[in-house]
Amino acid sequence: MGEKAPGGVQSVERVFELLELITDAGGDVTLSELSASTDLPLPTIHRLLRTLVTLGYIRQLPNRRYALGPRLIRLGEGANKQLGALARPQLKSLVDQLGETANMAVLDSDMVLYVAQVPSLHSMRMFTEVGRRGFMHATGMGKAILAELDDDTVRGIAARKGLPTPTPKSIGDIESLLAELNLIRERGYSIDEEEQEIGVRCFAMAIPGAPTPAAISVSGPVSRVDGSFAERAVPLLREAAQAISEELNQH
Repeated sequence: MGEKAPGGVQSVERVFELLELITDAGGDVTLSELSASTDLPLPTIHRLLRTLVTLGYIRQLPNRRYALGPRLIRLGEGANKQLGALARPQLKSLVDQLGETANMAVLDSDMVLYVAQVPSLHSMRMFTEVGRRGFMHATGMGKAILAELDDDTVRGIAARKGLPTPTPKSIGDIESLLAELNLIRERGYSIDEEEQEIGVRCFAMAIPGAPTPAAISVSGPVSRVDGSFAERAVPLLREAAQAISEELNQH
């Protein structure tokens, strides 16, 4: 956890420290694992967990492990909406300058979750409903986010969700995916080459330093979203990603 806020309420800081530790551990932990990860006394941890269980923010599983609770889902959904609202001016700017649909997505339950979209004015355009989830390996934003993670984490996501191929151009095996992610890390952005939908190309970039893994993209028909489009789009995507990052990290 970061530095404690001066004049902060200690019990509140401790509650969020526990929630973040459970999240970092993959969503569920034992009491002893929590105790080993924090300087908090065991009775304090137990008391805070009991309170959070009563409120529904933590649940205790039959095997005695503690997991994130269902009431956090509503908070997360609300935060995702706010994240989308914060990004919309930058997405609109991308549409105004490039003429193609702009999107934002976050990593959520091993999937890419669309949290904002500003559509192109073209009649033939890319459209993905906000709130929809997609496979990480088959979307531009998903691959941009995966490239921010280490290979073991990527292997875990692939093992849990599989690598289905929505189109013949989709990546279907883990070694090809890891090679693609290395290329994205070197290049600084990802390309969805008709991997989600035939006829649609997408350029995407991760939001640097985002509190939750996130990315933005511009996408449209391959006839318009070509090499010359990329030359214009990539610098604008980088500017927009940096601007969103700065807003997210304002205190």
